[in-house]
Amino acid sequence: MEEKYYKLLKQNFVSKEAVLTEIINLSAICELPKATEHFMSDVHGEYDAFNHVLRNGSGSIKEKIRDCFPNFTVEDISELATLIYYPQEKLEAQKILFLDNAFNQYCQKKLIELLKVAKFASQKYTRSKVRKALSENFRYILEELLNEVDATAEKKSYFSSIIQKLQQLGELSNLIVSLADTIRRLTVDHLHIVGDIYDRGPHPDKIIDRLIDMPSVDIQWGNHDVVWMAIIAGSPLAMMNVVRICSRYANLDILEERYGINMRAFIDYAERYYKPSSAFVPQLTEGIRISNEESELLNKLQQAAAILQFKLESQLIARRPEFLLGHRDVLNFIDFGNQKITLNHRVYDLISFQAPTIDPKDPARLTEEEERMLKHLLENFKSSHKLLKHVHFLLENGSMYLRYNGNLLIHGCIPLHENGDFKSFRIGDKAYAGRELLDFFDFNVRKSLSNPKQTNDFSTDLLWYLWVGECSSLFGKEAMTTFERYYIGDKSTHIEKKNPYYELRENQEIIKMILRNFNMDENGHLINGHTPIKEKNGENPIKANGKLIVIDGGFSKPYQKETGIAGYTLLYNSYGMQLVAHQPFTTVEAAVNKGTDIISANRLVEQVEEPVRVKDTNIGQSLMKNIADLEYLFEKYDLI
Repeated sequence: MEEKYYKLLKQNFVSKEAVLTEIINLSAICELPKATEHFMSDVHGEYDAFNHVLRNGSGSIKEKIRDCFPNFTVEDISELATLIYYPQEKLEAQKILFLDNAFNQYCQKKLIELLKVAKFASQKYTRSKVRKALSENFRYILEELLNEVDATAEKKSYFSSIIQKLQQLGELSNLIVSLADTIRRLTVDHLHIVGDIYDRGPHPDKIIDRLIDMPSVDIQWGNHDVVWMAIIAGSPLAMMNVVRICSRYANLDILEERYGINMRAFIDYAERYYKPSSAFVPQLTEGIRISNEESELLNKLQQAAAILQFKLESQLIARRPEFLLGHRDVLNFIDFGNQKITLNHRVYDLISFQAPTIDPKDPARLTEEEERMLKHLLENFKSSHKLLKHVHFLLENGSMYLRYNGNLLIHGCIPLHENGDFKSFRIGDKAYAGRELLDFFDFNVRKSLSNPKQTNDFSTDLLWYLWVGECSSLFGKEAMTTFERYYIGDKSTHIEKKNPYYELRENQEIIKMILRNFNMDENGHLINGHTPIKEKNGENPIKANGKLIVIDGGFSKPYQKETGIAGYTLLYNSYGMQLVAHQPFTTVEAAVNKGTDIISANRLVEQVEEPVRVKDTNIGQSLMKNIADLEYLFEKYDLI
């Protein structure tokens, strides 16, 4: 096999000198500074804020401009940064303000500034990588302009003639747009999404479309992502949960308009069986208004989805005793005649509990109408080409965890006991804990989606466990109290007790132990999402003496009153790590016309004494292996 491998490798190189050239090229790349990684988490459908943070590189663009032009004023920096963030919109706004000649002068001036920023941003990359970052339409022109932007007097006319001709042909604006895109791409090399793209916010689909177009991205699945993936895997239970959440946050447009799912039969069903209830009033983001008729419809849809969810969950609990979810079989704890429920040996009154299709003698049983409707609706979901595309993207680019450049990325938690030992999840004779547990979950997510026609198989049911289970690394709590929050007035029943991990993660020895379990250097970091950091209450997102960083700070608008901010992001470049806290985003129009930006505050997490090189990264390790193979091929070239 080794001989065959080297013979195949030799076919890529026409001569021994070609091998030598590649060795030198890869060895040189390994000595370059590592590129910037950008970490985001819990974006929850908030596309505008997500897109803006992506465009401004969590403040990296302004840093580049500041370093490139040390004499620029704050206004100068803001003006150029906005042009880089939103080039088309900014140019259109400027064209309205200026006469033609003045607008042409503006474009020429800004093009030169952008060329200098692009040249500055490209310093850590090879010419080949920079070339690939350039738009194919303008690649040759931009290469020439980048090379000559600081030209000597002898070549000034050459440089100017290119710009004049572009202006004459009406292509200067298009070149500026292309160059701004290149700068953004060169500023941040790789994006990590540490879970929860879906639910609450209105545009998760736009976020995934944006991610699909990105050159380098990975995703660590969140609980809200997995429950959408479970629908395509064939889970009607997950489907009802998604419909309920979309109804709760007045986001039914995601299903009907953007994913093209026909909800008519379900809407008719909800309208016939349910009346509005105060517990199911839609939760609206500040500034959003809907009509009374729409509010009542969403109220009924939410109720119908909730009852069907509880029915289907009861069925799953019965067929999966190994999940140990019997204490959550809420429908079987109800005294329907007296409208009471017994939980943990205590009796509670039910408030506004409507269950017109439940048979008290067999509460989990679906009516024939419900069976038909759910089957038809699930087929609608699974026939959505756009949803299929998005779920397959999540599957191909995602995982339960990621080990990358010395850091461990997980959305939720590593389930632990109070003493710090790993908490086990037992299936049959096998107990899974720590990394082995997450590998087990990852395997079953992929297995469930490999055979979506099976709807009640173990792997598909396990995706629901990831949403509600005590040993789920994505949930991390003892119980999901959805039923209690809807139907029980005693708020003590609403509390969802967190896994001890969330207290123990303050201890750096615990984090080091987790890193070792994942075969990682304990000098690395664990990067977490899932639990919003309440900064306004003094909570610190940097924990365990810098070993753990939580980057869920409240992209989701409903959380922002609790957190006091609008999200954290993390930057990791050759000089170390910076955590960035963001204030709420307003609008693109305000950014373009007023220079409004998300106010970002940087917090140093870790600074390295020596710049991190490509050879110290995951990519570098792969390159070093390639170099070793090429050196062997070079030595034995004439013998192979």
